[in-house]
Amino acid sequence: MFDFSITATDPNTAARTGVFETPHGSLVTPVFAPVGTQATVKTLTPRDLHEVGATLVLANTYHLYLRPGPELIADFGGLHSFMGWPGPLLTDSGGYQVFSLAQMRKLDDDGVTFRSHIDGSLHRFTPESTIAAQEALGADIIMCLDECAEPTDRAYNEAALARTHAWAARCQATHHRSDQALLGIVQGGIFPDLRAESAHTLRALDFAGYAIGGLSVGETKAEMYATLDVTIPALPATRPRYLMGVGTPEDIVESVARGIDIFDCVLPTRVARNGGLLTRRGRMNLRNAQYAADPLPIEPGCDCYTCQHFSRAYLRHLFKAGETLGLHLATVHNVRFILRLMTEIRGHIATGTYRAFRDQFLGEYRLPNQDVRHAQHAARRRGETSVRKPDRAVPEKYTERK
Repeated sequence: MFDFSITATDPNTAARTGVFETPHGSLVTPVFAPVGTQATVKTLTPRDLHEVGATLVLANTYHLYLRPGPELIADFGGLHSFMGWPGPLLTDSGGYQVFSLAQMRKLDDDGVTFRSHIDGSLHRFTPESTIAAQEALGADIIMCLDECAEPTDRAYNEAALARTHAWAARCQATHHRSDQALLGIVQGGIFPDLRAESAHTLRALDFAGYAIGGLSVGETKAEMYATLDVTIPALPATRPRYLMGVGTPEDIVESVARGIDIFDCVLPTRVARNGGLLTRRGRMNLRNAQYAADPLPIEPGCDCYTCQHFSRAYLRHLFKAGETLGLHLATVHNVRFILRLMTEIRGHIATGTYRAFRDQFLGEYRLPNQDVRHAQHAARRRGETSVRKPDRAVPEKYTERK
């Protein structure tokens, strides 16, 4: 039911294409999952998702546990029926969200007690309870409860790793639905020996696939890529590899070259709602005055509904006027941009030209200012002196979270 087969490999990188079979359809990898945190990808309907080419959607156990509750969703026939999405679904365990609550949680070896960010009510997550919640939700792919530690704190990561591994074994022992694939999550911060230890420990548990968590949470891009270089070869080549919460175009291109199969991220939808549009040359800020009378589509040649029907000037008008249509149209474009990128990536892997594609893409793509600062810092540490400067049209800051 959850067979994973590799269909092509790139001769010059570790990139690969594959097919991951699920009860609700086959996933052709590498694949990107738009994030539908509360059983909805913000501003998009399931019909929109189908039209832009989405094949996998992620929903969040923490948020759905708080409202409306897994039991209610189960009464409606599960998450697929409840949200009207017929294709494959993935739910994360909610661990990242709980651990991001900081002062609102108390952690122990058995689980975590936390207060709801909605009303302050007290709740408890254990490996067993998060698996029970995900079984009630009924997604095709589900995740073990893990602890996401600050990536550069060695002592914290050592303690978190022990809990993550113990919790993974408990999740596996309590998981009973044969129509769900349970994935283990590799942790260990930016420390190569901890990542290798985590991959080895989880590999011995023989999960249906393996996720890499705890990245894109404060480390530099160079540190993230170095961590992937250590972690991915330690995972079984015959199982799908999922990089959690990472989804900038440049990170997708780099991570595919290292052998990642599955991605999810809120970035395409979040930046869209703030007027940030993804293009092959970097991110465009529609609020900038330079687009006030611009007749061009967001990106000439893009086949999305937004680019086929509307100008930059019109979209800027919608954002300046506070019209919700602007949020929808921007999101349609951004999600389609990422999914078109995935299609292009798969094509180049199949023809053995992925390395050339990667080099060309990264040579043309301009990073947002925040990422450039990270890259400059990493370059200085390597003794290098130059890093591409950003397009002045992109916004100064963004927050990338699952």
